[in-house]
Amino acid sequence: MLRNIFARNWGLKLFSFLLALVFWFSIIPEEKLSFEKSVTVPLELHNLPSGMEIIEKPPPTIDVTIKAPHRLIDTINPETVRARLELGTARVEQTEFPINPDMISLPQGAEVKKISPNQVRIRLERSREIMLEVEADLVGRLQENLELVRVEVIPNEVSIIGPESKVKETYKVRTSPIDLSSLTESIEMETYLILPDPYLRVASYETIITVRIIIKEKNPEEDIQEKKKRKSGN
Repeated sequence: MLRNIFARNWGLKLFSFLLALVFWFSIIPEEKLSFEKSVTVPLELHNLPSGMEIIEKPPPTIDVTIKAPHRLIDTINPETVRARLELGTARVEQTEFPINPDMISLPQGAEVKKISPNQVRIRLERSREIMLEVEADLVGRLQENLELVRVEVIPNEVSIIGPESKVKETYKVRTSPIDLSSLTESIEMETYLILPDPYLRVASYETIITVRIIIKEKNPEEDIQEKKKRKSGN
């Protein structure tokens, strides 16, 4: 019997429920209605201590779930939310860094509900600076009637800095390639430095090197003598 009564009145009951729901939302102020939204935001690193280097970086982004009033929810995006990790008190021995809600900048009125990951791994090393020799990177061959007299690199040494495990005294810094086959006379040119490891950098702002390449025409008689020597050597 009760089942039959409910079956006859289910439409009325559903209408009453929906009407109550609408009434409930109508009496709650809009600012009291909160929603959650997840966004992927950049993880910014700040204030690395002087004399330290990062050799293993954390993920570039983290996921943050944010609770905000209805009027703010559409403004929650990677442009308005930032994750800022301060490294000012970091030590070389420390490798795990927590990400706390107070590190997340939000629009006023919003709050952090969840952070993933809530901890990131960063490896630090002390900096080391040394002087390394600069070597001109010569490619190709001069024309047969020309010979290379000397190559001057100015300056012939530069100060390089980087993580201590990446700085090796056996390294050499090279210039960008210089094609000898295109030269017909002596030349002075500016060229960029190419470092032997991506973790290294030039200690100063100056990364341009001057290279002088001195060439001359071969003396025909000297050329004949040179060819004879090569044949006799064979």
